[in-house]
Amino acid sequence: MKPQRVGFALCGSFCTHKEVLQELEAICREYETVLPIVSPVCQTTDTRFGKAEDFLTQVECLTGHTVMGSIRDAEPIGPKKLLDVLVIAPCTGNTLAKLAAGITDTPVTMAAKAHLRNDRPVVVAVATNDGLSAAAKNIGELLARKNYYFVPFGQDDPEKKPCSLMADFTRIGETVEEALEGRQLQPVLLRT
Repeated sequence: MKPQRVGFALCGSFCTHKEVLQELEAICREYETVLPIVSPVCQTTDTRFGKAEDFLTQVECLTGHTVMGSIRDAEPIGPKKLLDVLVIAPCTGNTLAKLAAGITDTPVTMAAKAHLRNDRPVVVAVATNDGLSAAAKNIGELLARKNYYFVPFGQDDPEKKPCSLMADFTRIGETVEEALEGRQLQPVLLRT
């Protein structure tokens, strides 16, 4: 197993959770330490995709660690240098906006802020219905920033949801590997 310590932060976009959890499991098989961070909406929202409690249990079982579910839990990531890389998957339009604006009001945004202070990589796996509208400027802002690396993404349903963007979650692992070497996995934009 690889010794690098991975933070894995999960946000809303509940329809992607099943696929993202499969990738979290793959990351857990590859790396010795995977620390989970979860946004408040994931902790408290039951949806047609499942109950919040069951989701949290599954994340904790996969990683073997209690989720960081508060700003207070995530803050030590920076001063204690707990991570070598942070993955945010799925990264919603809301979280993209907060990262681009420097807003730190959730465990996920605190994890990113704390981690970035150590000049280390953040891997972003976009999942947003407004990626080619309101969230486009935030994606552009983060693409231009140091230490942000994107999981390759594209339009997931151009006919029914022409503004929606989705990362190819199956490429999280290889994006992490490249980010740890300071490189962006290419191509970033996928064809539909």
